[in-house]
Amino acid sequence: MKKILWAAGLLLVLGAAGYFLIYPYDYIVRFEAPTFPGAINQSIKIWNRDVAAEDAPVTQDDLLSLRQQLRAGDSVLICQWEIQPLTDSTSLVSAKLRDRDHSLANKWEVLFGNSTIERVGVRLIGEFAEGLKAHTEAFEVQVVGEAELPSTFYAYVPLETSQHGKAAGMMDNYELLGSVLNTAGVTLNGPPMIVVNRWNREADSLAYEFCFPIIRSTQLPESPLVSYDRLYPKKALKAIYHGNYITSDRAWYALMDYAEKNGIEVVPEPVEVFFNNPNMGGDALNWTAEIYLPIREEESGTGP
Repeated sequence: MKKILWAAGLLLVLGAAGYFLIYPYDYIVRFEAPTFPGAINQSIKIWNRDVAAEDAPVTQDDLLSLRQQLRAGDSVLICQWEIQPLTDSTSLVSAKLRDRDHSLANKWEVLFGNSTIERVGVRLIGEFAEGLKAHTEAFEVQVVGEAELPSTFYAYVPLETSQHGKAAGMMDNYELLGSVLNTAGVTLNGPPMIVVNRWNREADSLAYEFCFPIIRSTQLPESPLVSYDRLYPKKALKAIYHGNYITSDRAWYALMDYAEKNGIEVVPEPVEVFFNNPNMGGDALNWTAEIYLPIREEESGTGP
């Protein structure tokens, strides 16, 4: 009997030591999100501007795992986000919380069901979940599947921005590019586009060309700000996006998910074609863009 009591006591001590000293989180909040991981990842980073403690940036191990420092009164909560895709349009989100300076006290309170971190964590993560739901209702993405990247000659302005700043970069240069071409009487040949040359998914930064497709001629205007290039036809994955062009990159993630699930190797350099002018206003859900993600071409073997 004594051995049983001793063993039970030892297990209790070890369990308590593990919970208070080793287990890394004070409380976990989980919810199901009506969207895919890329949209959640970007929404966390945008939300961070409002709730970050000490202006700390969000860091990430990959698309599905992020770390954030949240401001909660006088406390700083460390939040480890884990995103698990469930279907093409739903994900399970776990927010694993730890008070940076009062973790032991919070763990003790959690045992008795009256913890500050539980109340604050449920409120904060609940606010994020509500904002995320509203965001997902403001855009639509339909993955079409394999298609062909359109071929066109174009004039462009090279830009480097944050991923979220893509649309602002376009708007800042819309009049410049249009003015140079219109003054020279250049004939446009389609709606505006962007061609991404570098997408840094860790830093959320882009290098891209903001383009106007044009009819090629021998009298194109020369400008230190405007260059010319051609987009050649190639196989690509295609999606149709409806919503504000600020968040059209959500379709990029949908295409990346589609490629991974279907074993298609792609080049992460999206091409977007915009069919509406945001300056005209209206319901953004009526704005349309075609999004292409090039399929990596097989290298042809060399003969003997």
